[in-house]
Amino acid sequence: MRARIYQPARNAMQSGTAKTRGWVLEFAPETTRQIDPLMGWTSSADTQAQVRLQFDTKEAALEYARDHAIEAVVLNPQKRRQNVRAGGYGENFATSRRGVWTH
Repeated sequence: MRARIYQPARNAMQSGTAKTRGWVLEFAPETTRQIDPLMGWTSSADTQAQVRLQFDTKEAALEYARDHAIEAVVLNPQKRRQNVRAGGYGENFATSRRGVWTH
C-alpha cells in the first residue's frame, strides 16, 4: 500500500487557519474507477481510497505508517507569510478616521 502524508492547505473561502495544523495520511488509489453504464455513477472496489487518517504531528503519522508497513511519501507544506493589518477589519469603521472614506 502506498500513502502520502501531508498538511492540508487552508480553504480558499477561509481567512483563518483552522484544521491546517494537523497532518493527514491518505492512501493512494490501487485501482481505477469504473463508470456504471446505466446510471453514470463512478465506483471502485478500492476501499482504502476512502480512508483519511489525521494526526497531530508528522512524526506520529510516520510512526503509524512504519508500524503498519505502509510505504509513505511526505509532502512538506509551503508556508505563506501571515497578512495581519495593524488596525484589522475594525479599522474600516473607525470613528477616529482622518479624512473621507473611499474605496
